[in-house]
Amino acid sequence: MTGDGSGHAVLVEEPRRLRLIPYEPTPPGPGEALVEVAWSGICGSDRELFTGGRPEGFVRYPVIPGHEWSGTVSEVGSGVSSDLIGKPVVGEGFRSCRVCSACRRGDNNLCSADYDETGFTQPGAWANYLTLPAHLLHVLPGGADLQAAALLEPAACVTAACLELATVPGERVAVVGGGSLGLLAVQLLSAASPAEMVLVHLDRTRSQLAESCGATMVITAEEAESHVGKFDAVLEAAGASGTASLATRLACRGGRVALTGAPADDRQPLSSTQLVLSKLTVHTVFGAPSRAWVHAVRAFTSGVLDPKLIISRDLRLSEAADALRILEEESRSTVKILLRP
Repeated sequence: MTGDGSGHAVLVEEPRRLRLIPYEPTPPGPGEALVEVAWSGICGSDRELFTGGRPEGFVRYPVIPGHEWSGTVSEVGSGVSSDLIGKPVVGEGFRSCRVCSACRRGDNNLCSADYDETGFTQPGAWANYLTLPAHLLHVLPGGADLQAAALLEPAACVTAACLELATVPGERVAVVGGGSLGLLAVQLLSAASPAEMVLVHLDRTRSQLAESCGATMVITAEEAESHVGKFDAVLEAAGASGTASLATRLACRGGRVALTGAPADDRQPLSSTQLVLSKLTVHTVFGAPSRAWVHAVRAFTSGVLDPKLIISRDLRLSEAADALRILEEESRSTVKILLRP
């Protein structure tokens, strides 16, 4: 890939075929806004999109990726207040129908219409501009750090899990997985003043970063076996084989568990006997409903959440292929990479 990314977008034509293309954004139609992208992120689902590992029905090639982003509104369509122009924003990804029973009860991430999401079935933010329904936008305060704000999408997803756990001060809490979601979860959960905030990770290479996010201890998966049955609330954010099972075993009797990962091959399925005998409450999370976005944005604007802590590096939009390679080859030393148009 060549060029400085000006007036361009990254297009994934099919699995493992990526190129930089000239890009003219779609003018905003009725109810829509045009956003000038400031930063866009790369997550595991973007890598799945690139490699072809995304589940059938959850991607439509060719596609411009990018569901994690921040930017500034540059134009609005009819029916949208012009007051939005010039405002710093982030935006939800799910294009829900807003009328089915799931949407009506507030679970717009579980819309009964066909799956439709920015960066997977609709053009995403690996581009200079992004056009989307204006009702999906969340306005940030003037002067907000847009680099940090680009990670409010994964923050919203893990916020959904934190809301399910509903931790209270003094509880013992653990997070399984020290990637982007896990570290953001540690920040959010530590805000509730737990007696312990333990992060379980492959190794201790991220101990310093985890502690800066609020962890009181970092242990390996092997060491976690000596902590079985200890925690009131456990959030699983690794999405690897066996991590869901580990999360449920770490929870105490009557404890709560929130699972966010969906490993392709889980060789350690959950034990229904253990779940019943321990009377565990297990929540699962898929994406983020609007209410989780509201909480994530509030946590960010109040200073409780600082996504910038987990940004490892940033690259130009034209270096998207390099970013994907770095995330694959240097996964232990790299947490989050951002692209800048």
